[in-house]
Amino acid sequence: MAINANTTVLEPRSLPNFVETPYVQDITERALAYIAAGFPIHFRGISGTEKTTMAMHVAASIGRPVVMIHGDEEFSTSDLVGGETGFRSRKVVDNYIHTVLKTEEDMQKRWADNRLTVACKNGFTLIYDEFTRSRPEANNILLSVLQERMLDLPAPRHGDGNYLNVHPDFTAIFTSNPEEYAGVHRSQDALRDRMITLDLDHFDEETEVRITQFKSGLANGDATKIIKIVRGLRDSDAYEFAPTVRGCIMIAKILAVRHASVDKDDPVFRQTCMDILASETSRIGTAGSQARIREVISELIDQVCQGENGGGKRRTKTFPGTVHKDTAAL
Repeated sequence: MAINANTTVLEPRSLPNFVETPYVQDITERALAYIAAGFPIHFRGISGTEKTTMAMHVAASIGRPVVMIHGDEEFSTSDLVGGETGFRSRKVVDNYIHTVLKTEEDMQKRWADNRLTVACKNGFTLIYDEFTRSRPEANNILLSVLQERMLDLPAPRHGDGNYLNVHPDFTAIFTSNPEEYAGVHRSQDALRDRMITLDLDHFDEETEVRITQFKSGLANGDATKIIKIVRGLRDSDAYEFAPTVRGCIMIAKILAVRHASVDKDDPVFRQTCMDILASETSRIGTAGSQARIREVISELIDQVCQGENGGGKRRTKTFPGTVHKDTAAL
């Protein structure tokens, strides 16, 4: 099959260190069932809920080659479908009779398929990551693809006419952040109505522990302590944005680099938690909000690392004037 050299086709394979817990398996099974029924799926959630990782995992489970698109404000329809990239020139020289010279020149516009066309034509799995970062008018081409299974191609394209029947094996997986985040557009209802949306929230504790452990090499007990600190902060009212499992992984990896231990008396551990969690949970980082966050983090470190509460409910302070961001995915 002929594929545009500028289009990267990914080979589906299991992701290294991918964590499969009952929570993850449930999401995967539901997504694959919806795809088998003929529907595209949409993973929606805040940053840090591993939407892209889940999309790649589901695509690997399908087993077809993968084409990936990352949403962009500057995208137009041609960035998805394809467009004219130059000219093809052909020249024939006839000098059969040495006293007669004939030349024939032909010049045609050159067309190159982009990733959506490649995926539709060859039955690949399309992952459209953060699709709401593209303008809605650029994504309108997807309406007929998802509903009528037909791709409307621009007139200049040669060879297959102006309509392309979508390959039966074509599958689309979308991801997006909630619409309140900066840099995204509100998706049109007609497009959202053609897909099944799975809202991803923060993982359960078991999954977060295993992700942190596998991605950092930290011992299970130490990973558990970090997770309990982060989940305790997430349960408090002292943040603007909820901390995610990414913060846990950052803490664990930095501790390995600095040869520090998950110990309340280790100054490197305390400072690392303060730096990462305080920055992750606020956009502006005013002195007042930083002080409140750091006090809660310090208290959680003391509680978790000295084994207080025995797995029961964590005691965290609530500070007046703090801003709590609802972390449930929209």
